Amino acid sequence: MASDAKRQLVEFLIERAFDPVMKARPEGRSDAERKKLKDVQDATRAEIERFQRYGSAKDVVKNFKRDLNSDPAKKVHADLKALNLPTLNEIKDEFEAKASELGIEASQ
Repeated sequence: MASDAKRQLVEFLIERAFDPVMKARPEGRSDAERKKLKDVQDATRAEIERFQRYGSAKDVVKNFKRDLNSDPAKKVHADLKALNLPTLNEIKDEFEAKASELGIEASQ
């Protein structure tokens, strides 16, 4: 059951935040935007792998909350906003509701 909660949380993050970034296309963007898109896609790919490696749903929640305000995440979030792509901050409430629904403590 616990691994199912972790899987559901990771799938939620992938669907709501990470997939839109990974599926974004460079066509119609300036050279600077293309570079920024490549950088955020590289960072997002690493984020997906990191979240998939966590051992529990509690680890997923703890690290999600940490990523909301970490300095490296703030730069990625700013780049995502500039590219009109979703950020973790934008899905925070939905993520916390999902964690709560699964019985995972969302406070840190």
